[in-house]
This record gives sequence, structure tokens and C-alpha cells, in this order.
Amino acid sequence: MKIAIIRAWFHNAPRDAPLAFACRQGYFGQMPLSRPAVPVLLSLLTLLAGCNSAPPAPVVDFAAEQTKIRDLEAAWVRNAAAKDLDKIMANYTDDATVMATGTPAAKGKSAVRAGWKQLLDSLEKFEFAPERIEISQAGDLATARGPYTMTLTDAKTKKPVEDHGSYVTVYKKQADGAWKAVEDIAVSEVAPK
Repeated sequence: MKIAIIRAWFHNAPRDAPLAFACRQGYFGQMPLSRPAVPVLLSLLTLLAGCNSAPPAPVVDFAAEQTKIRDLEAAWVRNAAAKDLDKIMANYTDDATVMATGTPAAKGKSAVRAGWKQLLDSLEKFEFAPERIEISQAGDLATARGPYTMTLTDAKTKKPVEDHGSYVTVYKKQADGAWKAVEDIAVSEVAPK
């Protein structure tokens, strides 16, 4: 039925219909195309349209990517203990946002740096480790979630203050394969006094 419709259209097509006109004039080669060649031509065009599909998704080694993030976070804890602000900041993208209980969101690397500097000035102990790491199917985004604990020195009383809670960090894979935090969220489970 479809072939009959195509043949009828080709035979009755107006002179300015591009495909019919081109076929009648022999623009597809030295020899004019015959009417039976039109279904073949349309079949080829359909096959070629199918070749214009999206490339296959990248193969992601989820276990290896999770290990990279675990290693990154373990180094992050060591850098916080050493109060190495530059190494801590290397974990963030330029447009990163850090959100913590009781403080406004720090947006952008300079605000994040200022927040970490203030934290490091009073930090005695800081630990966190992911309980769960999720990698996107495309392998370009990841989340790490787990508990944290920290001990700070109160600026007024000079006494230690304990804090603990949960965190979620959203990572984006960089062109060099490294993971950097774009969103870093910590929620304290200690009630305010």
C-alpha cells in the first residue's frame, strides 16, 4: 500500500516537487531514475536516517570512581587536620557552594575559602567518611553521604565544643578525570544552645 502511494505521488507530483523533479531530470546520476528506483531511494534514506543515532554511553567503572572519592575524602580529612587551606580548596570547583547549619551559604571559591579559614582557626579535630557514594550513569556526577564529627575551640570561652551531624557532597568530574565538589552540605545534629 505504501509503495502504491509513493508511486502515485511520484507520477502525479507537481513539476516543482524537489524529489520528483530531480528524479525526472536525472540529477542523481547520468541515467534518469526510473519510477521503481524511488522506493529504493526512500529505503536508503530511511536507513541513513537511522545511522544518525547518539553515540553509546561511556563505560563507567563505578567501583574505581567510588574508590577515587573515598581516597579524596580521606585526604581531605588529613588536610583539615594539617590545616592546609590550599589543599582543602583544591577539592572545590570555582562555582562551589558550601552550606552549613546556622550560617549563610558560601557561594563561589572566595566565599568558601573564607568560611574554611574561619573554621580552621578554631578547629581541633575533624573527621568524616562516606557511608554511601553514588555515581551517575554517565560517570560525570557523584554524591557522597555520611557522618561527620568535629571539635572546635569556642572563641569566647576557649573551651572545646563538640559537633556531629551528616553531610552530602555533590562532585563533578573534571576534564582531567579528577572529582571536585560543587555542593557541600553539612547539617549539625547538635541542638543550638
